[in-house]
Amino acid sequence: MTVRVAAIGLGALGAIESRLLSGIDGVRVVAGSDPTEHARESFEADHAVPTYTDYEPMLDRHELDAVSIVTPHTLHAEQVSACLGRGLHVHVEKPMTTDLDDAAALCALATREECVLQIGYQRHFDPRFQEIKRLIGSGRIGEPHMAACHLEQDWLSVAEGTWRVDPSLSGGGQLYDSGSHLLDALLWTTGTTPRTVAAVTDSRGEAVDVDSALALTLDREDGSMTACVGVTGDGPTGPDTGEGLYVWGTEGAVEFDGETIAVTEGGHTYRTTIPSGTGFETVTRRKLEGFVAAVRGERETAVAGEFGLRVVALTEAAYEAAEGGRTIDVGERIDRARDRIA
Repeated sequence: MTVRVAAIGLGALGAIESRLLSGIDGVRVVAGSDPTEHARESFEADHAVPTYTDYEPMLDRHELDAVSIVTPHTLHAEQVSACLGRGLHVHVEKPMTTDLDDAAALCALATREECVLQIGYQRHFDPRFQEIKRLIGSGRIGEPHMAACHLEQDWLSVAEGTWRVDPSLSGGGQLYDSGSHLLDALLWTTGTTPRTVAAVTDSRGEAVDVDSALALTLDREDGSMTACVGVTGDGPTGPDTGEGLYVWGTEGAVEFDGETIAVTEGGHTYRTTIPSGTGFETVTRRKLEGFVAAVRGERETAVAGEFGLRVVALTEAAYEAAEGGRTIDVGERIDRARDRIA
């Protein structure tokens, strides 16, 4: 089955993902759209296909199976809805949306149209985070009850002057940008959903948050966890992120410091060699291969819309908690959003 894909958003990451998609057997990139002339010209030169300033004429004029969306965050909801409404499978970069009701509506629409909706959280395809999830799920550390994680990046110097620091397009700052990956990784590896959040943020003089600190309670099928999250967009590492994830259980702990994974049990600590194949393009290729496989019906969607919805709900609630100086019930908000869509 040839999968015919169109791209919405042809900037730096959009160009990378389109190139990787075109390298997958049986995938044909047939068109692209972007409001920027330079991005369109580069895309046409790379793929020898037509481009459009607006995405809707592209969707109407081409026979498509799927769309890849890499655009400013606040545009996602409208673009994803337009694609799903035409029966097209969608891969959309994080965050899924910047509004919880929109996220719930898109999940319901994808189900109704029987379309794949994959969110671009590549840590689901990263061997390091897959191993962390496996270790926690194996029961080696007993019942997890506490987690701490952080992400730092020299984000601000790169983001200044771009749409990423314009809240009308970004929806927020580093917590909604690279920090979104950290929130997803915490929830996914521990198998949890957010229950409550308290937070503080610091804009460092910008129009959006640069630093954020969150205190969470998380629900698991067999209990609950406490967690703390720290995110800074003014760190020393770039363009990659520096991050760590630590989970303590009733029988031991799993620790990831960005370089090694360590398991502590029975009073002994065992260090695991970081698996190979953790580079950005390698993991991104796996992410897109997973999307294509789901479109073909060969596997389940690895990062379905529900993952995106949980992160949107948590991020929204964290911003409100920081603004109002109170703890927000995230689980209740998710339930209400789903009820409004039902």
